[in-house]
Amino acid sequence: MESKCPICKKPTVHEFRPFCSKRCAQIDLGHWFRGDYKIEGEEEVKDEEGVDEEKE
Repeated sequence: MESKCPICKKPTVHEFRPFCSKRCAQIDLGHWFRGDYKIEGEEEVKDEEGVDEEKE
């Protein structure tokens, strides 16, 4: 089974897996930097000074 690039759906290239090219890898990285992708988890609680509070 041939895997496809998640950005453009072309066949992947081993050097850039899971992408087909450096261009598609850079597009995906841009999505992460903009916050388009999120990993579910607990939200951090910060005090008034912006310091993380320890959870019990």
